[in-house]
Amino acid sequence: MAEIKAADVAKLRKMTGAGMMDCKKALSETNGDFDLAIDILRKKGQKVASNRADREATEGAVVAGVSADSKFSAIIVLNCETDFVAKNDDFVKFAKNILNIAIEKKPASLDELRNLELNGIKIADEITNQIGVIGEKIDLSYFDSVSSDYTISYIHPGNKLATIAGFNMADVDLQVAKDVAMQIAAMNPIAVDQDGVDQSIIEKEIEIGKDQAIQEGKAVELAEKIAIGKLNKFYKESTLLNQQFVKDNKITVNEYLKNQNKNLTVTSFKRYALDV
Repeated sequence: MAEIKAADVAKLRKMTGAGMMDCKKALSETNGDFDLAIDILRKKGQKVASNRADREATEGAVVAGVSADSKFSAIIVLNCETDFVAKNDDFVKFAKNILNIAIEKKPASLDELRNLELNGIKIADEITNQIGVIGEKIDLSYFDSVSSDYTISYIHPGNKLATIAGFNMADVDLQVAKDVAMQIAAMNPIAVDQDGVDQSIIEKEIEIGKDQAIQEGKAVELAEKIAIGKLNKFYKESTLLNQQFVKDNKITVNEYLKNQNKNLTVTSFKRYALDV
């Protein structure tokens, strides 16, 4: 039986993130063979993952970031079971490591991201490994991105909410971009402007407006006009460029941007909030 040194245990722990006792046990079982010990720890992760597959992972970390050239930004969500784990520094670091791969490789989908490698291991497999380390179900549940001439990201304190936004010009003032990203976080718009609102939503809002007007005793012909008026109010409340600017409610977000540069606008945005 090979002597298991504390330095070897510490080395394996650094390599895998597993607990000290788990690392010592794995090294003891494999007579000090690191590769076999890593296999044992991975199998433990797979077993824990299987046992917890039916558990709900509704907590987690929402993180976002921007590429070095500021032309690409991404959001990912890494879920876990408890808020205790979600706030753990190692868990948040793991989420940010996945985010960095997403920003570097620019995958086209969540599945593609899961199949990219992190430290030589597929992200999907590394998540399974971390399930063994942490003892909770972990799931990479969301990924989305924005590409534009300039992009910005914002993470609300606590890692429960993040936004990304793209602009049509490369020389956007950083504070202006941040203001827009925080507007998206605070006001949760559904589209950049009315042109981006899904037709089914428009039809539903018109129908609701007509029904309300008719219930109030208005004639059908008048109800149609009232519904259109309410739709315009909906656009002002629910589309980014038409919303009141949170830092100065006397102007809209669009007016705020035009005050910086008459040609400046938002091309797209993404927002994700963890509902817990």
